[in-house]
Amino acid sequence: MDSVISFGGANAGFQAGIINGPVNTAFHLPPERRKTPPPPSIFIPFAQDADFVERGTTLDQVQQRCAAPRSRAALVGLGGVGKSQLAIEHAHRTHKQSPETWVFWVHASNAARFEQSYRDIDDRVKIFGRRDPQANIFELVHNWLCDSRQRWLLVLDNVDDARFLLSDQPDGHNQGQTTNAHVIWKPLREYLPHCKRGSILVTTRNKEAALKLVEQRDIVSVEPMDKAEGIALFEKKLRVQEDNESVAELAAALEYMPLAIVQAAAYILQRAPRCSVVKYLDEYRKSERKQTSLLDRDEGHLRRDREAKNSILVTWQISFEYIQQTRSSAADLLSLMSFFDRQGIPEDLLRPRTERQGAQTIQTEKLGNHGDSDSEDDISQSSAGDNKFEDNIVALRNFCFISVDTSGTSFEMHALVQLATRMWLEANSKLEQWKEQFVSNLCAAFPTGEYENWVTCCALFAHARSAVGQPPEHESSLAEWATLLYRAACYKVNESTEEGARARAPGHFV
Repeated sequence: MDSVISFGGANAGFQAGIINGPVNTAFHLPPERRKTPPPPSIFIPFAQDADFVERGTTLDQVQQRCAAPRSRAALVGLGGVGKSQLAIEHAHRTHKQSPETWVFWVHASNAARFEQSYRDIDDRVKIFGRRDPQANIFELVHNWLCDSRQRWLLVLDNVDDARFLLSDQPDGHNQGQTTNAHVIWKPLREYLPHCKRGSILVTTRNKEAALKLVEQRDIVSVEPMDKAEGIALFEKKLRVQEDNESVAELAAALEYMPLAIVQAAAYILQRAPRCSVVKYLDEYRKSERKQTSLLDRDEGHLRRDREAKNSILVTWQISFEYIQQTRSSAADLLSLMSFFDRQGIPEDLLRPRTERQGAQTIQTEKLGNHGDSDSEDDISQSSAGDNKFEDNIVALRNFCFISVDTSGTSFEMHALVQLATRMWLEANSKLEQWKEQFVSNLCAAFPTGEYENWVTCCALFAHARSAVGQPPEHESSLAEWATLLYRAACYKVNESTEEGARARAPGHFV
């Protein structure tokens, strides 16, 4: 029986019976027609936020940098601090102030989303040649931007890991992430044009990634809101009249973090009238476990990328995982720091005890020995330890997880970052390990409460107070914990006695 296959309309095909030799076929698509490009417009996936709160001069700094020809700028800050929201606001304001300016949004968290964003731009502006299956989409968009007669703004959002932009190997770490890998002839960063009429704005929580794309001078640091800004955002998101004092207290408890404020406001609104700011604050203050429960919720934000988490704690834990994978020693340092009081974390207590003892030994040997080979080896090892420690500090500062005080010898962290870190450690069964390390380091450094030790005791007392609610499980560490608290209590008792008052009096010397 004969079989019949027919092709109609725009379809085409090839049919053959028994063939004993090679067959070559070629299908010729109709030639692509050049289309008139649309007028300049704004293509970003987020609407302008009617509840946007001004952040001091931050947007002015961005506007000033992006107004220059061939400009690049980066918004760098802690996850959840509002970088993308600032970029969204800047994008909308740019188009309103200059309707003849193209505004594009590129999701830059990985190679696949970067490529899809370029394809979206390609389709929006109808670039000639985009229908060619062998076309290099990145090159088409790059060349179109360079040749554009109108100004344009390109926002690269969430460039937290820039490695995929730097790799020139399509089968490297981004293998399988891009469907067009065989036509990537150079690193994707090369397809970000430097054009007279264009500007690029990057958002990232990783300063190291930002420096792969912009100059140091073009980084705009984004800090948490100040008190007035935090309260204003809370009141706008709540949309109902609440006790002003309670709103201020809750905003302060959330350390004026925009994402945490939006998350809390959404929680309250969804449960009103059975929940209010006062009730939320009461629950939040009950325990660390309750804080974790309230903040570990993925709700409340319409202007975040679909890959981004609305939970402030989960947002940071994603960064913890990245640091763990790329520099595990920095993750260890962050783990240890999460148990101290958030301010005045001393450098000496963060270094391994053997390293501290080694440094003291080396200093002694420097005074007594010259030219000793063993001493030189020790110095070399100490130098390597110093370099590693400094590199770890830089890694944590790049993600804005810690800051350095003016003296350069102690550090600070946000209390919420510490909470998120401990939550992450607990989920990975490492909480006790680092709690015991914290207790051990602090116990070894905290002296007895005699007057001559008061300066040291005073500097460490806040950290000892942090240890009160963190008793370790193992018996040996529990003994150190008890010793630490005993010494701290003795210091406080001695300081508060009448003798202590006399000791502090002017002209009194011991």
